Amino acid sequence: MRTFHCLSPFIWICIFHTFDTIASQEKSNSHLTSRSVTSPTKNDGKMLHRVKRGWMWNQFFLLEEYTGADTQYVGKLHTDQDKGDGNLKYILTGDGAGSLFVIDEKTGDIHAAKKLDREEKSLYILRAKAIDRKTGRQVEPESEFIIKIHDINDNEPKFTKDLYTASVPEMSGVGTSVIQVTATDADDANYGNSAKVVYSILQGQPYFSVDPESGVIKTALPDMSRENREQYQVVIQAKDMGGQMGGLSGTTTVNITLTDVNNNPPRFPQSTYHFNSPESVPPGTHLGRIKASDPDMGTNAEVQYSIAEGDGADIFEVVTDKDTQEGIITVKKNLDFEKKMLYTLRVDASNTHLDPRFLHLGPFKDTAVVKISVEDIDEPPVFSKLSYLIEVDEDVKEGSIIGQVTAYDPDAMNNLVKYSVDRHTDMDRIFSIHSENGSIFTLKPLDRESSPWHNITITATEINNPKQSTHIPVFIRILDINDHAPEFAMYYETFVCENAKSGQLIQTISVMDKDDPPRGHKFFFEPVPEFPLNPNFTIVDNKDNTAGIMTRKDGYSRNKMSTYLLPILIFDNDYPIQSSTGTLTIRVCACDNHGNMQSCNAEALILSAGLSTGALVAILLCVLILLTLVMLFAALKRQRKKEPLIISKDDVRDNIVTYNDEGGGEEDTQAFDIGTLRNPEAREDSKGRRDVLPESIFQVRRPAPLWENIDVQDFIRRRLKEHDADPSAPPYDSLATYAYEGADSVASSLSSLESLPADCNHDYDFLSDWGPRFKKLADLYGGDDSDRD
Repeated sequence: MRTFHCLSPFIWICIFHTFDTIASQEKSNSHLTSRSVTSPTKNDGKMLHRVKRGWMWNQFFLLEEYTGADTQYVGKLHTDQDKGDGNLKYILTGDGAGSLFVIDEKTGDIHAAKKLDREEKSLYILRAKAIDRKTGRQVEPESEFIIKIHDINDNEPKFTKDLYTASVPEMSGVGTSVIQVTATDADDANYGNSAKVVYSILQGQPYFSVDPESGVIKTALPDMSRENREQYQVVIQAKDMGGQMGGLSGTTTVNITLTDVNNNPPRFPQSTYHFNSPESVPPGTHLGRIKASDPDMGTNAEVQYSIAEGDGADIFEVVTDKDTQEGIITVKKNLDFEKKMLYTLRVDASNTHLDPRFLHLGPFKDTAVVKISVEDIDEPPVFSKLSYLIEVDEDVKEGSIIGQVTAYDPDAMNNLVKYSVDRHTDMDRIFSIHSENGSIFTLKPLDRESSPWHNITITATEINNPKQSTHIPVFIRILDINDHAPEFAMYYETFVCENAKSGQLIQTISVMDKDDPPRGHKFFFEPVPEFPLNPNFTIVDNKDNTAGIMTRKDGYSRNKMSTYLLPILIFDNDYPIQSSTGTLTIRVCACDNHGNMQSCNAEALILSAGLSTGALVAILLCVLILLTLVMLFAALKRQRKKEPLIISKDDVRDNIVTYNDEGGGEEDTQAFDIGTLRNPEAREDSKGRRDVLPESIFQVRRPAPLWENIDVQDFIRRRLKEHDADPSAPPYDSLATYAYEGADSVASSLSSLESLPADCNHDYDFLSDWGPRFKKLADLYGGDDSDRD
């Protein structure tokens, strides 16, 4: 490397001169200034000059990363016009001129001012000019030249990742590709071996290897087992200079995982398992778990359990738990200690996903023996059936046996059993049972029509252990017997028109029967034997459990007979035959020509004989008008005779005294001013509550609007209402009452003062007998004539 840095300026100048000589023969003079050579021409008689190259450079080369004490010399610019007297000035422009590259204006020497990095920029394009200092004229035209940076090995290889992750199946053969790693070198790949990278493995032998040129990592050992070792860490080195000494290098780490394959069969850790189960466990109960171990993972470790053989294959089953890969022993049917006490099963465990490449390693399943012991317990009694159905006629006598239930103790002790009826299911105590033999009998009469079914519960209990009991439902169906007579299905409102013709159908009747014969109902209709032949109506049996009522004559009269009673005999066909008599009421009605009923009342008949409907309406309207006129006349007369209540201020009814309170009685002479009656306009508007004492007795009252044309009776009624609602209206302990007789009577005054003649004498001595309170009246009216005069 130092050979390149120690080239003398002389050698560079020789190189430049050589390039200049060759270039002067090939390049045109469009880029370079030239000297002239004289040659004869006819152009204006002047001498023509041939141009000659004067620049002495072509392309420069410079080493990168120069570390010398002095600046690195690049080359020298020189023209033939330079006489060495310092009149010329060299100027450099272009990439890095003045900063990276500096030129001596006088000599044209070019130096690199800084250390250059080819990886940052490998090519610089510069332009040079030679200028006369005195005139400022270019003695040579501007020319372009290139400076190339020669590469040195200053960059180590770098991997695309600092850490790689890869996986390869276990048991893979030698040379199986795992992953490819890649390293790049920033140096110039076209110059020397600076960028030629070679891969090698530093860590991971002898399990893996790497291709030195491609960087592909491969397996190096056969049959590597994941169960022995799963993770591997491999370190790969990339070195430039073709791997030679002195080259730069970089490393990366590759984590390699061996993935699982199904190369291991399941194995039971023990050959025999033993479980105990009470005989009372219900089907579906889990008795225990077994597990075959498989060192594989995921789907390769999935195990399916099954019962291969044994004497309990139909009693038990094995269910696989997908989460834990365990086999769950489950009871499939009821156990019975008295029948079998020990079961022996052979259970297989096999892989569900097999790999054909490893079938040679052996069968991928294992077998274990499972023994199940049944434990005896005290069981409740067992009935011979799950439920019982008993049918009995509804006319069965009380105390009759209608059926029987049986139960037994399934235990080896075979304890005795007693029976009883659950009274919650037989609240009316209609049935009972013999406690020893289970015979069911009746206690009360049965009625199918009220209760066709009875559902009772029978309990069987061990005598020695009352806690052991069993309940069983018993369904009792009551069978029907013909014990109800048929009767009308509904109440019929039947009528016959007065203008009916003989043979007309006026009613169709049907019947109902509470019984339910097995062959269905069949009813018959006949006249009662007492009246075998009815002159007015006849009964026709329609043979479909209905009958029609037909007329037997033309025309019926309400005047002669308004209602007919037709008794009908109804009977069924069951055994014993039941019959009843139903009476049909038939009214005679007036009908129109179409047979539509108009009226059936006798009163309507009388009215229709004398007056028509229009005449009756006219009469009623006249009566209503007359009543209205009479009422208006009476009201006007009463209004004319009405007089004011108060005639003058001297009227004797100046005050109204009320003794309705329990306070002072007759001694309470506090009166109320009746002046308000004379002036109704001066009423008060207070509307408070009388049951609440007012906050202030002296309250400011608002003026009320004047009343116009108010009746005294209406005024008193309003005043009473106001006093009831006014808490400030005194007195608080008295009831203010205003009584009003109303208007004057049509019969005029009945006063004794006006009815007697002036010379009529009365005896008022009895007033003296009434006590001192009436003494004044006795003196006024009971005196002699002289006193009165």
